[in-house]
Amino acid sequence: VALGWAAWKTYLGRPDTDWNRCASMGVLGNALWQGGERPEDAIPVLEVTLALHRRFWPNDEQNILGVQTNLAGCLDDLGQHHEAVVLKRETFDRQVATLGVSNECTILSGNNVATSLLGLERWEEAKTLLGEKLLPAARKSLGADHNLTLALNENLAMALTNNPERTRDDLLEAETIMQDVVQRRRVVQ
Repeated sequence: VALGWAAWKTYLGRPDTDWNRCASMGVLGNALWQGGERPEDAIPVLEVTLALHRRFWPNDEQNILGVQTNLAGCLDDLGQHHEAVVLKRETFDRQVATLGVSNECTILSGNNVATSLLGLERWEEAKTLLGEKLLPAARKSLGADHNLTLALNENLAMALTNNPERTRDDLLEAETIMQDVVQRRRVVQ
């Protein structure tokens, strides 16, 4: 956290349009969030950082999405899951549009959305996102043994298992998925 404050103080007197000033705000926001002492103080800092990026560097898509991802993570950690999933979904949609669904960063971003949906007990949405969009892309671009592909499979099994409206077929599918994941993790490790 001390380094975050030091970075902020270094560039404090510069105009809003100074990229280093904005970047130092991001460093401070991340330090407040991940430093663990006062993560609630990170939200306004990250919100301002995001607003500055959008205003002065609207074409710097990846930095905007990075700040947005950090803000969503902070919101999640503070229990503001509904707000976080909105930002995560927006980030994922932009990455699909700019990088394509088969890009590893896009797939990871989609997994973040799916994890939030699972946390909010939105089982069907998570199942659809994982089974119809993310897993086919991950298998094709990353391979069936990639750690992210295996994590997506685990999340799909969780969506199938934890849904109170699950069927016997859902449970059998989840069991098959997890047996495959366990086998693949043994071979990979």
